Amino acid sequence: MVTLPKDASISGPFTRVNVKTLMNQALANQFTLTDSVRNALAVTLRGCEELIPQDEWVKKLARSEATGVPLRIKFGMDPTAPDLHLGHTVVLNKMRQLQDLGHVVIPLIGDFTTTIGDPSGRNSTRPPLSRDQIEANARTYFNQIRLVLHMATAEVRYNSEWSDPLGARGIIELAAKYNVARMMERDDFSKRFKAGQSISVHEFLYPLMQGYDSVALKSDLELGGTDQKFNLLVGRHLQQEFGQEPQCILTMPLLEGLDGVDKMSKSKNNYIGICEDANTMFAKVLSISDVLMWRWYTLLSFKSEAAIALLKAEVQSGRNPKDAKVALAKEITARFHSSAAADAAEQDFINRSKGGVPDDIPKVTLHFDAGATAMGIAALLKMAGLAASNGDGNRLIDGGGVRVDSSGVSDKGLKLQAGTYVVQVGKRRFARVTLTP
Repeated sequence: MVTLPKDASISGPFTRVNVKTLMNQALANQFTLTDSVRNALAVTLRGCEELIPQDEWVKKLARSEATGVPLRIKFGMDPTAPDLHLGHTVVLNKMRQLQDLGHVVIPLIGDFTTTIGDPSGRNSTRPPLSRDQIEANARTYFNQIRLVLHMATAEVRYNSEWSDPLGARGIIELAAKYNVARMMERDDFSKRFKAGQSISVHEFLYPLMQGYDSVALKSDLELGGTDQKFNLLVGRHLQQEFGQEPQCILTMPLLEGLDGVDKMSKSKNNYIGICEDANTMFAKVLSISDVLMWRWYTLLSFKSEAAIALLKAEVQSGRNPKDAKVALAKEITARFHSSAAADAAEQDFINRSKGGVPDDIPKVTLHFDAGATAMGIAALLKMAGLAASNGDGNRLIDGGGVRVDSSGVSDKGLKLQAGTYVVQVGKRRFARVTLTP
């Protein structure tokens, strides 16, 4: 099992009022919908795709307010890669909103389920990770989720705590609580089966083990992306099988990336990593479209819906939409860095927009080939790390994206002699290049 950092909060034995007692109390007292319950429901629904079943969630909220017992809200993350991007934080943001209402949030690190591999949305079996890779990624996840959640009050758990002790007998008994016909209703399984593609038996274990997490944690609500709906419903089923009140499920949409078309993904290079430097993060947010900006406000901002609606109305009335985009960029950058870093990133962006040169650009020293007294611009771009190849450098020049000492370069035959030059590609890539014999 992964060892938690010392400041991680883990609860001891569960101290939770008996579910039957609470339900009887609810029937006797007829919990009412107070303004705070209505507000909590509005917070829950903000930006969500589905809340299933909504009436059960309202009852849970009302019961929690009447009894003073916070609800338990779970979100599982498999540490399949070391870094998170803004798309991953959509669900974390929702957890933070519910945490601010006083409920217990449980960021669950799936160190056991990662050894199986989540087949959601897959057309082939996911290759397993080694234990060392999982543990390294899990530690990184913890350090990143603390940038969104209040870790002092969060209940961080690892599902190897209860999954490892199950053993073969326990897993067989768990598998007996779900049938193959229902498992094959899962969209990716049915498509692969019809297409004659391989489905390994161990993949059926993934939704079962994720569902068993809900049993072990006695969760009231489980969050996930829209692609996780089947797995979340398995959790409801298994809780009923174990005599528990079933959890509600809340699915959040998949965040569109910088292109505004595909979901945010590193493989599509349309992402913003939450560990990227402040200047890059700020500039990337400013690069999104005005239409996508409002979608990001709903899913990523902690501003109230009323504040966002007011800002949107001001833009519709003639205010420059860039003002709203700058505010969003500063909010996101400040969350993962600091307010001072966000201010500095804004100023850096202004300087670049005016043709100014940032103070922290890379310094590169290049040497001429033997007997040469100058270097071609395409070769310089490649050797300075500003282009992938000479051909790529020429394409950048053709596109008008290359500047040397603030002057645009249009001649692909340009040769630079010994000296130091500030070379710029696009709006954000710079290098201070010194050429020597």
